[in-house]
Amino acid sequence: MENMLRRKVEAVKSLVEAAEEADLRHEFNKSLVFDYYNSVLINERNEKGDYVELGAEFVLESNAHFSNLRVNTSLSSVQLPTNVYNKDPDILNGVYMSEALNPVFVENFQRDPTLTWQYFGSSAGFFRIYPGIKWTPDENGVIAFDCRNRGWYIQAATSPKDIVIVVDVSGSMKGLRMTIAKHTISTILDTLGENDFVNIIAYNDYVYYIEPCFKGILVQADRDNREHFKQLVDGLMVKGVGVVNQALSEAFQILKQFQEARQGSLCNQAIMLITDGAVEDYKPVFEQYNWPDRKVRVFTYLIGREVTFADRMRWIACNNKGYYTQISTLADAQENVMEYLHVLSRPMVINHDHDITWTEAYMDSKLPASQAQSLMLLTTVAMPVFSKKNETRSHGILLGVVGSDVALRELMKLAPRYKLGVHGYAFLNTNNGYILSHPDLRPLYREGKQLKPKPNYNSVDLSEVEWEDHAEVLRTAMINGETGSLSMDVKAPLDKGKRVLFLTNDYFFTDISDTPFSLGVVLSRGHGEYILLGNTSVEEGLHDLLHPDLSLASDWIYCVTDIDPEHRKLSQLEAVVRFLTGDDPDLECDEELVREVLFDAVVTAPMEAYWTALALNGSDESEHVDMAFLGTRAGLLRSSLLVGSEKVSDRKFLTPEDSSSTFTLDHFPVWYRQASEQPAGSFVFNLRWAEGPEGAGEPVGVTASTAVAVTVDKKTAIAAAVGVLMKLEFLQRKFWAATQQCSAMHGPCLKSCEDSDLDCFLIDSNGFILVSERPQETGRFLGEVDGALMTQLLSMGVFTQVTMYDYQAMCKLPSHHHSAAQPLINPVSALLIATRWLMSELLLFLLEWSTWGSWHHGGAEAKAVFHHSHKHKKQDLLQPCDTEYPVFVHQTAIQETNGIIECGACQKTFVMQQIPNSNLLLLVTDPTCDCSIFPPVLQEATEVKYNASVKCDRMRSQKLRRRPDSCHAFHPEENAQDCGGTSDTSASLSLLLLPLCAWVLPPQFLR
Repeated sequence: MENMLRRKVEAVKSLVEAAEEADLRHEFNKSLVFDYYNSVLINERNEKGDYVELGAEFVLESNAHFSNLRVNTSLSSVQLPTNVYNKDPDILNGVYMSEALNPVFVENFQRDPTLTWQYFGSSAGFFRIYPGIKWTPDENGVIAFDCRNRGWYIQAATSPKDIVIVVDVSGSMKGLRMTIAKHTISTILDTLGENDFVNIIAYNDYVYYIEPCFKGILVQADRDNREHFKQLVDGLMVKGVGVVNQALSEAFQILKQFQEARQGSLCNQAIMLITDGAVEDYKPVFEQYNWPDRKVRVFTYLIGREVTFADRMRWIACNNKGYYTQISTLADAQENVMEYLHVLSRPMVINHDHDITWTEAYMDSKLPASQAQSLMLLTTVAMPVFSKKNETRSHGILLGVVGSDVALRELMKLAPRYKLGVHGYAFLNTNNGYILSHPDLRPLYREGKQLKPKPNYNSVDLSEVEWEDHAEVLRTAMINGETGSLSMDVKAPLDKGKRVLFLTNDYFFTDISDTPFSLGVVLSRGHGEYILLGNTSVEEGLHDLLHPDLSLASDWIYCVTDIDPEHRKLSQLEAVVRFLTGDDPDLECDEELVREVLFDAVVTAPMEAYWTALALNGSDESEHVDMAFLGTRAGLLRSSLLVGSEKVSDRKFLTPEDSSSTFTLDHFPVWYRQASEQPAGSFVFNLRWAEGPEGAGEPVGVTASTAVAVTVDKKTAIAAAVGVLMKLEFLQRKFWAATQQCSAMHGPCLKSCEDSDLDCFLIDSNGFILVSERPQETGRFLGEVDGALMTQLLSMGVFTQVTMYDYQAMCKLPSHHHSAAQPLINPVSALLIATRWLMSELLLFLLEWSTWGSWHHGGAEAKAVFHHSHKHKKQDLLQPCDTEYPVFVHQTAIQETNGIIECGACQKTFVMQQIPNSNLLLLVTDPTCDCSIFPPVLQEATEVKYNASVKCDRMRSQKLRRRPDSCHAFHPEENAQDCGGTSDTSASLSLLLLPLCAWVLPPQFLR
């Protein structure tokens, strides 16, 4: 892993050197004319059939290494967001200078063919990406992607920071000004990451924290907290008179306290003052808290078009090493907020400190690509690019950031899955304790038919996945970068939480050099300690490997196929065959794993002949067994259809569509894992479900599987698991026949399950019904069908209830139904409200267009902002939450029992018996007694509700984290007088007054 990541760092370093050298040689030319490959315009033609300007012919070919997207591996292309003019002199000069990166991109890719996307994000706003790709605007015709507000850019451009946002909510901020202020705060929050800390203070006559729970502290700017702040900002209301000095005093005190307590980022500290400028009595605050050292930078944002107070705001920024900007429209926010990042980057730039930055896990949004591509978890390695020109040294000019992506799935493939045993796995976490990769990380949730990223998918803490690490011993050791091991008893959920495995896990962990990451490897006791090795000839093994019903785990690395382009089209099985035959001497393969596969292929080959004989000599019974299958610990899977493919009860079984039934990077098949925990020679029966419109539909089949254990010299290892898939009605028919036959000696039973005074169930060891006299009960939990019986079994200790927790759940928002009666009472009122809203939206829109100047400066940005916010509110149906849920487990020591349930006026008798060599139980009850006085026992997840005090404590808690190694807060050569100027945009008075007109309807008309 270290070698792989080191190669990515070397590629990025070579790009930094090339970019800085190119800038040093380039002289800025204000009148430069230069054509480049614009990602949106390439291959576009006008009505005459000619290529449009900046849209020359650009050859694109499908490439398997880049998710089969159409790319150009010889050249990069340049993307610009809608609000950046593609012929601005700064853009043209930057693009021209960065052309020097093209040969370096290509050379990097040739040197390390495992590289994916390489790119340069410019501080001017353009994004050069290799390989070149065509970019498509969204459904609104907008290119919203701006590289400068991506995590990799921001983290590489600045050191960690503590930020206090101070916002004016006095009466003078009403209307459009407050809308712009809220958008500015949201934009600032988007520039923060998990190494930063933040709080927001609002002021008018009073000073208050917009989240009272965060009073007097800073909180980590992770995704959860940023989104929480955004919701609170949306609800800010204006009133009263603005008194800024108390708010500034409060902000300075928080920053001072955190610095003295050695909390927060312990690096940059800044206050962001957002107001319309009516500020007084501020100088004494700076004298008391910030002068002469000026350790806290103050950035000022003047909201609105009024320039009366511009000098005051600029004075505040310039005398506190900050930067002043004026934000007149929504579209101004992005560009103006980004200025503070360039100021914070100055010390690093002047020092020429090229820190290597690795991001947290995130989902790729750089590409207008397929769903699969956009939902891939990545980390990015990034480095800043500086101007080395002597004349600009004191200004500390950041040219941009270069980066390259690493797909976390490709990184995790390097952990040899076959050596970790049936339940083993590897995982990665960051210096902040957040999961980078883990088999139990579930970053997506389903909304209707669509899979979406959860809002907090990349801030899932290690303690929320390995939740039985109650004292956080494992978490602490890994965050501190220690190397060691520990053991822990765990309850591993299985089959979507319906079942649980009780395991003792050994955790081994170490840090990954030169990254903020730590690697953990987990082995479950009884598995992964021994490995079964055997010798066989290549000729014999090859013959058996080439059977059409044999496959290998596609995610495991038997042979390295992602380096040589000729190898990328090979499946792992094809690569193994070419390696063994010597056809391709350049192939690198895991010889130990290939040896295991060969041995498994030879040992299991007779099973194919046996299954074929069964199919050919099939009786009526064999027609009801659809498939036989086996899997070995080397990821080899054999399957044999015993009926025609059209007759198979579950066609998804053993296919990539049903990952739980196959070998994947994260886990062994569920039928293998369950079988491995059963006593030797015992079968596990599991229901298979047809997919319904809302998930699980009807139960259609049953799998029965058993483990194959091999013992040599008193050492035992699970070598394989074997099983069959049968039709559900076949198992049910067999069961009913068996319950009518007592034994060969006694003949038919005196009592059978067909008798009306007996009710029979066949359930599994987790209480799910496989056979019932009422077909609609099949697959349901026994406690849901017969609460009295399950309650009695629990009280007798036949079943135990295990409480499990899910800290990645999604819960429905509580419904808020607003009364629609008032508008109905007064239709005129309804019309006026609608008209007022419509006019407001329209006029905001017109105002934006009027004041942005030229159309190319982002005319569609407001449309994108408003479209997104309205759409977001409509679809926000689910939110992250914590849940707990029960799992019920049969205690195998109790193989048979009986009892009487008192149900008020009558008694209900029952008998339970375990069916030998299986995970099944036979239950016979008396159905004549009505026991509905007992409530059902449900296996449902319930949200863990925290009272206000506990919730606040959880939100305030500062978990252990490891700070980044470097910090660049100040430099003595920094030019602090480069602190911003005034905006020169203008708007017509009539348009500025129009929104006011929309709101002057007399209040009595609206009551």
